[in-house]
Amino acid sequence: MPMSNDSPFHQPVVLVVDDAPDSLGFLCEALSQAGYLVLIANDGESALARLELVVPDAILLDAVMPGLSGFETCRLIREEPGLSHVPVIFMTGLSGTAEVVEGFTAGGTDYVVKPLRVEEVLARLSAHVRNARAVRIARQAVDVAGLGVLVIDALGRIAWRSPRAADSLAQFGIDASVTPPGESLAQLARMADEPGTDAKLIGESGENSLYARSLGAVGLGEHMLLLDVRRRGESSTRIAGAQLTPREAEVLSWLAKGKTNRDIGDILGMSPRTVNKHLEHVYEKLGVETRAAAAALAMRAESD
Repeated sequence: MPMSNDSPFHQPVVLVVDDAPDSLGFLCEALSQAGYLVLIANDGESALARLELVVPDAILLDAVMPGLSGFETCRLIREEPGLSHVPVIFMTGLSGTAEVVEGFTAGGTDYVVKPLRVEEVLARLSAHVRNARAVRIARQAVDVAGLGVLVIDALGRIAWRSPRAADSLAQFGIDASVTPPGESLAQLARMADEPGTDAKLIGESGENSLYARSLGAVGLGEHMLLLDVRRRGESSTRIAGAQLTPREAEVLSWLAKGKTNRDIGDILGMSPRTVNKHLEHVYEKLGVETRAAAAALAMRAESD
């Protein structure tokens, strides 16, 4: 399943970690032919050193290696915020339930059983690389917009949080590292299974209240939550009272979904310049100055 390879910049990078890489020559050759740039590490320590220099699109990791095992290596990888989005696919001859569970507990995304079947590896890798790139782009957009977003994994842990979300959690005394999780974090995990529900009160601190709403699944076993800090008794009425025209409301809705002016123009059948004119009116009516602020208000309104 070849990946698109329009330019070296877009060429996906995969790190293969195995203590006997020569035995995987056939796999590395198949990866290269499929359009991947292949990096190789002989052990966990070498893999971590490579990751200090480059962030790959995916990691194929041998589960059983001398020194740092694959499971230990994966745990260390997951401790690095900049690598949290990278899918780790274990290569293992251990297909028992205990080993599979350990792999996922360590932060693994998937696993393939040795002897490897090239077509299966390529199919799984292609799917995970696409998903990871989409999630990374979404996370970067969230960071830029300054929204409070969490990603909860299948075990109820916080797999990723935007800077705004980290500040909100700290403000309300929610410790994401506590095991087992406190009641507030456990409530967030339960909400992850309820996409589309109204925003729910999670905590209160002084005059402020913390609300959260599930935005649905974003990966294998992962769900996204939108956090919103409000003054007690405050509701998201600014958009309702802004008297936006139907077209302005449409433009704002697509803006909140992360679309560019060109994207919105294509969707609504207008030029990017016309989209920008509508946005100028939206900003004026909402009393904001930036795309990020308008998008944040729109997302908050949708959570009410």
